Amino acid sequence: MKNKGYKSKFILTLVVLVLTITVAGTLGSANINFLNFFRIIGSRVPYLKNFIDISHIPDSHFTIVMNLRMPRIILALFGGAGLACAGAIFQGVFANPMAEPYLLGVSSGAAMGATIAAILNTHIRFLGFGAMGLFAFAGSLLVMFLIFSLSRIKGQSSVSILLLAGLAINSFFGSMISLIMMFNQDKVEEVYFWTMGSFRNATWEKVLIVGMVVILMTLYSFYYSKDLDLIMIGDEQAKSLGVHVDQVKKNLLVAASLVAAIIVASSGIIGFVGLIIPHMARFISGPSHKKLLPLSVVFGGVFMIICDTIARSVLPNKELTTGVITSLFGVPFFLWLLYKNRKTVA
Repeated sequence: MKNKGYKSKFILTLVVLVLTITVAGTLGSANINFLNFFRIIGSRVPYLKNFIDISHIPDSHFTIVMNLRMPRIILALFGGAGLACAGAIFQGVFANPMAEPYLLGVSSGAAMGATIAAILNTHIRFLGFGAMGLFAFAGSLLVMFLIFSLSRIKGQSSVSILLLAGLAINSFFGSMISLIMMFNQDKVEEVYFWTMGSFRNATWEKVLIVGMVVILMTLYSFYYSKDLDLIMIGDEQAKSLGVHVDQVKKNLLVAASLVAAIIVASSGIIGFVGLIIPHMARFISGPSHKKLLPLSVVFGGVFMIICDTIARSVLPNKELTTGVITSLFGVPFFLWLLYKNRKTVA
């Protein structure tokens, strides 16, 4: 009965996701109604397009929907899904309700990379990613390599040292960025807006790359869902049941950090999604990661699309960064979470 209830709720969340995409596709400076939005989308579907009359729809509306809004909406979907799934993994691995995808320094490495790109003023592009995105991804990978190298003891990675190394490198890169910005005041605004996160530079190339990485990571983490459930009970119990705890934790942390890195490279640093969404999903799924991970993916996608739609629609002729909107939701939730777990934190 419980499983049937979960399935019906999961299907409902998928319906909400489709409705969210539809509403987001119609909102913006250009007035495109629901019917025309569906006609434009349908006209790109083989066979279905033969039954749709699009003669009265301006070409500009096709460009707006297919080249501007839809890449942005789908990239936001994958970004939210990836960060939420990564957040659920981090919370499971560290058995900490306040763990999130940037815990191991991915964000600081990305910010450092973006800062270097801004200072060099380079204009290279690759697979739809600009210089700041490419340098950010490289910075994230460098930090991950440093942290996992520093945490190795007798050939194995210690999770506690992994966490301490992440905190130390986060602080170091934060200080370095501040120092660099002191001598390059003209680049401060550019780097600041990038680090706040936005999907306004979305392209179908980015959607394809980010989507592939997020889907593969989600499937990979789902494979370890039973192991994560046992690890949540306790490392010793998990080991006694045949789980290679250290290896599973390392594999999942690498996968989750890679996803966070590719999302940061595509859209900047968008906080709190990986923190709050797994908790929202857990209210429905319970502690089982077999149910939690898919639900977190859908919830994360819906949440990010809503936040991005608010960011681009709430002010006339002006766009907020998506990271600002997620923070407005995330900070109160984080404070509530901190209050709820104050005894554990203390």
